[in-house]
Amino acid sequence: MSHSFSELGLNEDLLQSLADLKLTVPTDIQTKTIPLILKDTKDVVALAQTGSGKTAAFGLPLLQHIDVENTSIQTLILAPTRELGQQIFANLTAFASHSSEISIASVCGGIPIKPQIERLKSPTHLVIATPGRLVDLVKRQAIDIQNVSTLVLDEADEMVSALKVDLDEIIKILPKSRRTLLFTATMPGAIKQLIQNYMSKHVVQVEAHMETKGHQGIDHQYIVVEPIEKLEILLHILKSKEGQRGIIFCKTKAAVNKLAKNLAINKFSSGAIHGSLTQGIRDRIMGQFREGYIDILVATDLAARGIDVKEVAYVINYHLPDTYEAYVHRSGRTARAGAKGMSITILQEEEVPDIADFEAELDIRFSELKKANAESIAENNALIWANKIFKTKPNREVSESFRNKIHTTFHHLTKDELIDKILAQYLLQNTAVSSKSEPYKKKKNK
Repeated sequence: MSHSFSELGLNEDLLQSLADLKLTVPTDIQTKTIPLILKDTKDVVALAQTGSGKTAAFGLPLLQHIDVENTSIQTLILAPTRELGQQIFANLTAFASHSSEISIASVCGGIPIKPQIERLKSPTHLVIATPGRLVDLVKRQAIDIQNVSTLVLDEADEMVSALKVDLDEIIKILPKSRRTLLFTATMPGAIKQLIQNYMSKHVVQVEAHMETKGHQGIDHQYIVVEPIEKLEILLHILKSKEGQRGIIFCKTKAAVNKLAKNLAINKFSSGAIHGSLTQGIRDRIMGQFREGYIDILVATDLAARGIDVKEVAYVINYHLPDTYEAYVHRSGRTARAGAKGMSITILQEEEVPDIADFEAELDIRFSELKKANAESIAENNALIWANKIFKTKPNREVSESFRNKIHTTFHHLTKDELIDKILAQYLLQNTAVSSKSEPYKKKKNK
């Protein structure tokens, strides 16, 4: 592996931008891919997990290849979601900070199309797009992609499943003489078919070493629960990770909504994203998560594509994903840029045999996380209840006379006495808890 980006053939402008970003040591996929894209003309298939630095792996050499004298669109980068498209745009803009003549545009769905049409009237060298929005722009004759010399398919494994119709339409328009660079975290059959149909027979395949694939640094765990206790166990896990940032994955939009509602009721700092929410809401929630205003993001698989947030300490699979590819993308949200992370999967007993299949297919190892005992769960429920009281906003509509009557009832009590009485009342009202509430009883000296 090269010791620095300066050994990979990048020009001084790009090296200066990397220095500004404090990026000095390339990852394995960057070391293998950057010289290949710079010096060769063959199609490339790169197998690299999220968090391995693949945006720089294709972005840096493509920026160097841009001919600023040529005002047509030379490079097209397709991403499956707007979130990922925005992330690529932000990264490439940063990489090109000392290459002011290079013009980059982002045309992704979920926002008004008219400003994008206006933007494309100016000379543009490189476009980042989601397939659906690009097809719309082509139909409106607002963009000309017939002179594109390089096509990049990022997270291609997602596009061939959910966006294949749009992708096929785009590829038919592009010149057959183009160069295609395909980046994927997994290699399902649909990707192999796409490579066969749309890429050169002499394609070069590149694969990052395991240490930069996204599994390194992730502690893969599973916990077995009964269906009735699933939410309680999740809340216990979340309480133990209070103050850390994490993502919880659900299979469906309905499950995301239901879980997000339960977290809100229990006063956890959380938000939810899925495909049925407006782009404005998704952007707002993602901004809150990225800036640290909320700690927990509940998401579906597709909505979470492109989430490149540092310091995600853990990922929780509230439902076991249907595919190995989905697990790779989920767990890849943590342990980014060399950090450590944890991926916890909550299972029912009949799902436990599936873990061996995931281990064999992905070459990873899971450890079993023991379920908290009844006493610990009871104590955690009480702590969550206390936190709900602490975070409840006062009701300002209560009349002053009524409030004074309540105040008179309690005013002889000290703070400690009031807390003891409230806790006792909680235990009386929660018979299921009080029957298991040894942690709340004073233990007699033996």
